[in-house]
Amino acid sequence: MSRDNLTPEADAAARAALSAALDAGAAVLAAGGTALDAVAAAVQSLEDAPEFNAGRGAVFTADGTVELDAAIMEGTTRHAGAVARVTRTRSPVALARAVMEQTPHVMLAGIGADAFALTTGLEQVDPAWFRTPERARQFAEAGTTFDRAMKYGTVGAVARDIHGHVAAATSTGGVTGKRWGRIGDSPLIGAGTYADDRAAAVSATGSGEDFIRLGVAHELCARVRLLGESVADAARTLIAEVGAVGGAGGVIAMSPAGDATWTCNTSGMYRGSVTSTTPPRVAIYADEA
Repeated sequence: MSRDNLTPEADAAARAALSAALDAGAAVLAAGGTALDAVAAAVQSLEDAPEFNAGRGAVFTADGTVELDAAIMEGTTRHAGAVARVTRTRSPVALARAVMEQTPHVMLAGIGADAFALTTGLEQVDPAWFRTPERARQFAEAGTTFDRAMKYGTVGAVARDIHGHVAAATSTGGVTGKRWGRIGDSPLIGAGTYADDRAAAVSATGSGEDFIRLGVAHELCARVRLLGESVADAARTLIAEVGAVGGAGGVIAMSPAGDATWTCNTSGMYRGSVTSTTPPRVAIYADEA
């Protein structure tokens, strides 16, 4: 993702969608809502935006289908919910939250997750709803080749509310050409998603296999909690470790004190931030403030 391969139209559309997601989350917090509600609102907005690889606009598997993963976690009790390989729920992150709040489990996958979705009252759609012409073009271009470059990334959000609690949520379609039920880091608590009021809320994007191996989201929180590192220092350390094992990607993180950070080892990462005292800001390329 660089200025050379993102058209002005795609750049503008992505920035508008990022701003809409920030507005959705900020509205919750401004009304005194919880960090959990805020990240859910922000990610649901991104899931409906075809510019991103989550919900509508997710990439295709090697079989030409769409399989969606998501997770959500709140830092007060460290309750969490996750789903993987779901195919019909319009908002996978809402389904992940239903797993957290309506079942004794943390993660459901495949046909079981789809069956559970029917009991929740969440909106169900025909799988064709998730498919977009641009993802079809990319799939035709790639064929059944696994997208090792991990070009089409995850969406996520982290937030801190007026009570000092944090939460994180992540949603993705995975990587183009994935096979055999491949699941990445996004729905795995501690790998691509984690929240702990003692440390931080974290959401990751990138080469999922590497983020899983390193347990990036939990490791970042452990460094903050046990070593006393700032979220920024811990994030930089973990992304450097991802790079050292040959991986690529980035993280966003938020501390209970309201310290926010992002870092990536790629040429770009969609991102944005807003607080009660600063206006929304969005960026795409790594060299943007």
